[in-house]
Amino acid sequence: MSLGRHLGRRQFLKIAGAATTAAGLGAGARFLRPPEAPAVSESRRVPTFCELCFWKCGVVATVENGVLTRLEGHPEHPLARGRLCPRGNGATGLLYDPDRLKRPLIREGPRGRERFREASWDEALDYVAQKMREIKRTYGPEAMALFTHGHGGSFFAHLLKAYGSPNIAAPSYAQCRGPREVGFQLTFGTGVGSPENTDIANTRMLVLVGSHLGENMHNTQVQEFAEAIRRGARIVVVDPRFSTAASKAHWYLPIKPGTDLALLLAWIHVLIEEELYDRDYVERFGFGFDKLKEITASDTPEWAAAITEIPAETIRAVAREMGRQKPAVLIHPGRHVTWYGDDTQRSRAIAILNGLLGSWGRPGGFYLPSGVSVPKPSVPEYPKPARPPADGSGLHYPLADELLASGLCEATITGAPYSAKGWIVYGTNLIQSLPNPAQTIEAINRLELLVVVDVLPVEIAGYADVVLPECTYLERYDDLYAASFREPFLALRQPVVEPMYESRPGWWMARELARRLGLEAYFPWKNIEEYLDGRLRAVNLTLEEMKQRGVVSFAAGELYLQPGHRFDTPTGKIEFYSPLLAELGVDAVPRYRPVAEPPPDHFRLLFGRSPLHTFGRTANNRVLGSLVAENELWINDKVAARLGIRHGDKLRLVNQDGVRSNPVRARPTRRIRPDAVYMVHGFGHTAAGLRFARRRGADDAALVTRYAVDPLMGGTGMFVNFVRLEKEA
Repeated sequence: MSLGRHLGRRQFLKIAGAATTAAGLGAGARFLRPPEAPAVSESRRVPTFCELCFWKCGVVATVENGVLTRLEGHPEHPLARGRLCPRGNGATGLLYDPDRLKRPLIREGPRGRERFREASWDEALDYVAQKMREIKRTYGPEAMALFTHGHGGSFFAHLLKAYGSPNIAAPSYAQCRGPREVGFQLTFGTGVGSPENTDIANTRMLVLVGSHLGENMHNTQVQEFAEAIRRGARIVVVDPRFSTAASKAHWYLPIKPGTDLALLLAWIHVLIEEELYDRDYVERFGFGFDKLKEITASDTPEWAAAITEIPAETIRAVAREMGRQKPAVLIHPGRHVTWYGDDTQRSRAIAILNGLLGSWGRPGGFYLPSGVSVPKPSVPEYPKPARPPADGSGLHYPLADELLASGLCEATITGAPYSAKGWIVYGTNLIQSLPNPAQTIEAINRLELLVVVDVLPVEIAGYADVVLPECTYLERYDDLYAASFREPFLALRQPVVEPMYESRPGWWMARELARRLGLEAYFPWKNIEEYLDGRLRAVNLTLEEMKQRGVVSFAAGELYLQPGHRFDTPTGKIEFYSPLLAELGVDAVPRYRPVAEPPPDHFRLLFGRSPLHTFGRTANNRVLGSLVAENELWINDKVAARLGIRHGDKLRLVNQDGVRSNPVRARPTRRIRPDAVYMVHGFGHTAAGLRFARRRGADDAALVTRYAVDPLMGGTGMFVNFVRLEKEA
């Protein structure tokens, strides 16, 4: 039983509640409105959806005298249910950030020196279009690549496809979620998507393996987590660090980093050997159970205990509780799952566990989401690229089903199979989001064109040839969000205030570039309102109606498995043993292999999230930064005492390759194992334009100079770096 089991739901909800109070109610407007602001003469409420993280919660904005003063959760939006997390509440700090990009910029000095001149939109877009024509003529259209993150990137993806390039990648695939999608696809024939189809609302037992609900603040899941605690659901947390979620657990398992797969296999072993699995479900829907039983026969709790440092009796006790609570047991798939290079197989072991417990397609496990189809305008067929993607997906990594951002970066350097000569980077700071920043910078320096589309002057913008300032999500339309969920829904993002400065929406930039490139036929609409209204009328809605409502839900399909269900796997069954993996010559059932240990006097570097920040995207936000302005380094208190480190001491981290961090404050705590240190990702910015965030805390990404590539889908395991600590004088 955990140290924190006695803490109740009321204290858990304080995580969001206290921060929401501080971040909301016009906090951002204080940076714009003078103290003697006139009395409100005009007030309106505008629905939209959030972009402070990928969850896309519904928002209702209050605008007074043209100033955004409040953001609230949309009561009818399925992902918000009337509430916002602290980040969503603090988005006024993004809108009114004084460091925002205000006008198009063209580079004048060397790359990385952040020397630019202001330009008109015509000059900047003409420059980009001319370079894109030259690259297409000289190297072929495939030599242009797009790196994108966020809902607004869809129009740039459309532009690149019309241009003729297949090289469109989201860093979130290879650096975050890809292994779990492939692991679940191998087992159930489908991934878990976003938002994940986790039925936390009905679970009786929730198992979190390195998944930090309460710190990552996925709104819907955190609300359901709080309700599960209130109902008395059994909570298990496996983590080297005593996280917020761990403080709510019935069992907290402080696992040795890198050994999670051994624990998962031991749980599989106990469920099978003690016949605690869902026999009827496995017989009806499963394939390869006998081979799974045979291969895991030696994966005993005693074997796993020696590896994981979790007592064998604890491993057994948790597995037996799973057996008692099945099928309403949810082994959560997690989100950021690129850890050690064996990540697809670890995610597959999680999927197999869920299959043994009968939780896939059952209440309290995973529901079956349904979606809504909204036709797009008719456009010409995309040209067929003459060359395959340059990233290596499907060639070196046979099961990758999206392009690999890290692979495109490597190809730009090596020229194998060919080099990218131009990048468009939309809404993602590649210096912090890709591993080994020196490699990213080397690739950038080989480019003939780098275009950065962003709201803030982040590090990647300092290397750009052209910087295009996008207005925030609160100032623009984006494409419709047609979500697959428990109840499918359609949501509209619309401007709640007019764009500030000379910023423009991404859809406008993409359409203007298409016009200059002779691709107007792919954007057959005069403006975004015409485009959106046309799509909405295809499902018997109108733009005017959606502007008032913000979101429309549709009838749900069947949420749970029905007799005779066929899975979208080669066998049509849940594949406990994978014939496809056997054919590829890899483990058809996951097997544990040790990872490297830290050198003497070094610690494994772990990193994660704060409930008040979305990685580096919010570090410059004055509203959220007033609550958490920098990260700290978690270090075991006994280790800290041995090294003479006290709370608040300034430390520098030096990794195994000699890379040194900025100073970061020490946080000695008993809540982390002695063999690891931990910090929140996204701080330690170096960009001169980020006047609030610059040099606050340390940048963990700079220390990730090594990564272990998942052989199945190309994900970059980044928990393979080690650091030693140096005290500042």
